[in-house]
Amino acid sequence: MNIFYYDKTFEGILCCIFEAYSRNLFPDQLMSVGSIPPMFINNQITILSNETKALRVWKGLERYLSPSAMSMLTNDWLSELPEIDIVLFRYMRKTFDAKKSIEMNFSDPDVLYLCQIYKKVQYERMNMLKFIRFQKAVDGTYFAAVEPQFNALPLAIPHFKDRFNDQPWLIYDIKRKYGYYYDLKEVKQVTFDDPHLEHLITGKLNGSIMDKDEKLFQQLWQTYFKAICIKQRWNPKKHRKDLPFRYWKYLTEKQQG
Repeated sequence: MNIFYYDKTFEGILCCIFEAYSRNLFPDQLMSVGSIPPMFINNQITILSNETKALRVWKGLERYLSPSAMSMLTNDWLSELPEIDIVLFRYMRKTFDAKKSIEMNFSDPDVLYLCQIYKKVQYERMNMLKFIRFQKAVDGTYFAAVEPQFNALPLAIPHFKDRFNDQPWLIYDIKRKYGYYYDLKEVKQVTFDDPHLEHLITGKLNGSIMDKDEKLFQQLWQTYFKAICIKQRWNPKKHRKDLPFRYWKYLTEKQQG
């Protein structure tokens, strides 16, 4: 068994591809640096990320894959699934070995798997576009918390930059402890020195940092939501399907008014 250790980044996977072909040695497993190796290993190699090598591999993939397939690779990496790295590695290797696009070969289990994961990541992105709710802080910043199943927040940010470009906002991923802040000019990825601040844990602004009119707007929204709900047509099963339960705790309309 051959093991490649790398830094668990997408750039790192590209560098693993580069080194595998350079050494003519291909890994059976990719592991993060510092992981405990399994038994019966033939070779252990640590791969260092290198921007130049990663770019060469990326440019090489572009020769054989369509833009949509290239996008699928980066989207699938954001799934954070346990073995997504080795599946991506195999897909890239098959692309280079075939010397043509394999993206429509759904009889290949890796191709089929990556397409299925891509749809799930995109579904999570769409959920954020529909279910993110902002709260206005006293300084005029609009704050929203999310906790998506996949690390799909970067995929949703272009929508919010375009749709809400006239107001400063912060969208924060509570699960992964990072977010994006828009200051009316540009979007920046941010982390906080103290991730234990109340609103970074609960996803809700408390009274001391909430704008004076925010509570009123929340009550009006809750009233509107109740008013348009037709009890005779209420279908809890379909409601949970259309609105995943994991989003409820951050939805204004789901809070007690």
